[in-house]
Amino acid sequence: MKVRFIDESFKLKRPVATIGIFDGVHKGHQFILDHLRKQAELHGGESVVVTLWPHPRIVLNKDMHGFKLLHTRDEKIRELERNRIDQLVFVPFNAEIASLSACDFVQQYLVERLGVEVLLLGYDNRFGKDRMGDPEGLRMYAEKNKFRIEKLPEFSSEQGRVNSTIIRESILKGDLVSAYQMLGYHYYLSGTIVEGNHVGRKIGFPTANIHPMDPYKLIPMNGVYAIRAELRGKLYKGMLNIGFRPTLDSASAVKTIEAHLFDVTGDFYEECVVIHFVKRVRDEMKFSGIEGLKEQLEKDKKTIQQIL
Repeated sequence: MKVRFIDESFKLKRPVATIGIFDGVHKGHQFILDHLRKQAELHGGESVVVTLWPHPRIVLNKDMHGFKLLHTRDEKIRELERNRIDQLVFVPFNAEIASLSACDFVQQYLVERLGVEVLLLGYDNRFGKDRMGDPEGLRMYAEKNKFRIEKLPEFSSEQGRVNSTIIRESILKGDLVSAYQMLGYHYYLSGTIVEGNHVGRKIGFPTANIHPMDPYKLIPMNGVYAIRAELRGKLYKGMLNIGFRPTLDSASAVKTIEAHLFDVTGDFYEECVVIHFVKRVRDEMKFSGIEGLKEQLEKDKKTIQQIL
């Protein structure tokens, strides 16, 4: 997959395109992408995803209290590449683009810039200042500009409705199993390992303190999780705590993300790691002392080893 930015100089081969935010690249998105690839193959062209970045809600400051993203930009690239898309085109979202009508956006970016021949839209896809960027609103415009509109049926799932908002709610509640069912993969977080205070090492549970790559990345509910971690090209099993470490830092107001990886030794400071959340095991708890904490961690490890 080639990653482009709309202001770069490039040419596409008979582009079959779709447009969307694609935060999470969940099963509903995958349904669209599967049809996009098939349409591109039938048309003899390239599959093209046009996406906006940063997220419009961040730029427009809409309902920003607690709003977080399922994907950083690099994570979005990773998932779209896994879905075998030919071309990914980023359009830098700003106030000027927000003021464009759907027709103006399509004309300026999809027709004049990309030369789109087929535009594939989901059943509830609406974009543009006037929210007229749906198949019905664009059909006459498409005929005039000699490209074709394809409207997809509604995606149906055993889990019912699938969208980014519902997935965010599940993750915030610690329901990683439901999130997995809607995403089609385990929710993950990309971060950098930073040095901590080494307390975990002293009690036999050395931890990697993880700093998320993006401040807007959604962090799951506080608690203990069964995880798998990508580190130096390998996948490790482990356990992870999100919270305020009440037994060790009773006065701390800073949330930490600490992973203990099984059968791993050595220091990995400043290394990049990807944490895949499998299941939430329990709430964060406060113990009377270090021995009580250590005893619980031993129980957690056995439980998580069985889960994984």
